[in-house]
Amino acid sequence: MPELFRSLASRLREYVGDRRRTERHRAALPVSVSLIQKTKRLNGEPPAAALGGHTPDVSTDGLSVIVPAIHIDGHHLVGEGRVLLIELQVSDTTVQIRATPVRYERLDEDETDSGYLIGMHISDMRPEELAKYQEYVESLKE
Repeated sequence: MPELFRSLASRLREYVGDRRRTERHRAALPVSVSLIQKTKRLNGEPPAAALGGHTPDVSTDGLSVIVPAIHIDGHHLVGEGRVLLIELQVSDTTVQIRATPVRYERLDEDETDSGYLIGMHISDMRPEELAKYQEYVESLKE
C-alpha cells in the first residue's frame, strides 16, 4: 500500500508542480550504493554488499539513483535514520557521497528503467570530492 501512495504522490507532483529547491540536471552516471551501518557482522567486518545502478539526475545538494532492489542484506535502504554511501563516477574520478534517502518509489514495469528510484539529500562529502562534484554539476548547466 505505501508503494501506491508514493506513486500517486509522484504523479501528482507532475501536475501540481515540483517543490524541489535546487535545479536538477539530467546525468546518467554509474553508481554503487551501499548501506552505512553502525553494526558489524559477527566476524567484526562491516557489510560489503552494494547495489549497482545509475543516476537519472543530479543537483548540487542531492541526487537520485535507480537501483534494482530496495534491500541490501535484508536491510531496507530507505528506513528512518539510514545513511547510504554512494560511489559516483564523475568524469575521470570516483567520488564518495554520504546521502540520506528522502523518498523512493517503485518504477512501473512499462517505464524504460526498472527497479526503484531513490531521491537523496547529500549529507557529507570530502571537500576535494565536493569541489569535483559541484564542478561537474555546474558544467551540466551549459
